[in-house]
Amino acid sequence: MDKKGKQQFLLVAFGVALYAALMNLNEVAAFLTRLATLFTPVIIGLLIAFVLSVPMQGIAGRLTRLMPKAKEKHIDLLSLLLTLLCVVIVVVLLCVLALPQLAASLKSIGTLVRENWPDWARLLSDHGVDTSEFTDRIAALDWKTVLEKALTGAGALIDSVVDLAGTTVSAVANVTFAIVIMFYVLLDRRSLAKQSRRLLYANLSERKADQVCRIARLTHTTYARFLSGQCVEVVILGTMIFLAFSLCGIPYAGLTAALTAAFAFVPYIGALASCAIGVLLTLLAQPEKALLCLIVYQAVQFTENQFIYPHVVGSSVGLAPLWTLLAALLGGKLFGLVGIVFFIPLTAVVLQLVHEHTAQQLSEKKLDREDLIE
Repeated sequence: MDKKGKQQFLLVAFGVALYAALMNLNEVAAFLTRLATLFTPVIIGLLIAFVLSVPMQGIAGRLTRLMPKAKEKHIDLLSLLLTLLCVVIVVVLLCVLALPQLAASLKSIGTLVRENWPDWARLLSDHGVDTSEFTDRIAALDWKTVLEKALTGAGALIDSVVDLAGTTVSAVANVTFAIVIMFYVLLDRRSLAKQSRRLLYANLSERKADQVCRIARLTHTTYARFLSGQCVEVVILGTMIFLAFSLCGIPYAGLTAALTAAFAFVPYIGALASCAIGVLLTLLAQPEKALLCLIVYQAVQFTENQFIYPHVVGSSVGLAPLWTLLAALLGGKLFGLVGIVFFIPLTAVVLQLVHEHTAQQLSEKKLDREDLIE
């Protein structure tokens, strides 16, 4: 069979397979679900390795400069251990420093609402709003009991989830295999990269293999630049908000800073949401400082966007605001925060490839960009 006949055969086979899949969507979905469940440890391990590879490579580069005579496998092992140590330190700091402050802030909000509700209800009544039924419900609430039940319920829920995961053999096996895969991938990443390149060049033409390697490098570079830049951005922005609010005497500085840091992964909308929540909390606690809260928050955001972000993140992934927002919304809708983290650089890679392909096609057709604009 000649090359043209093979292409026609593959096209017909693909059409038949696509038709069969469309006629049996439920069976296909069930098969894909079972397949995803089967490979869950592999997927989780690869995702963890992909995330940790960014700081690990940075640490490995510095260790190589400090110890030029050390072997690569020793550098990789030490850089992985230091990366895991950094992750543990961050988690411990969050549990010891941030979480108690957040819990105290949430408790004080309940007390604040209970104490100030009569004044707010009186103000609403003066403007013709009937709040009698809602006031009776608020007065009947025992906020201390509500908060205690909420915290107890949250703790019980977490304990139940942890207990369930700990007693389920499947969950333990998945986590164990994922960690093992993560270690093997990170410690043997150079060998895996060489084997992947050998496999590509052995089964594809040199041009296609070069293209696959270039796309892989572009994906890794874009993701690494985005993740490292955003992590530094989160720390700097959260610290600036906390210091600015503390110096100006604005309440809930810790809670607003934590929300700002968390929402910083959601472009544009995250800044608006955290600002709105901060102003609302200030309005509840000290209404006279609500305008000051808005001004200080916007001043910090402006300073960070104009003078810090370009130097820390640079052009980041190079996405226009519209594409960044769409990628964040789609990724967040599908996979939550993890989807946002992965979809923004993924969209940047896809758009970069589309841009290069478009430029190549226009060049082959000998069309100039200025001619298209006219």
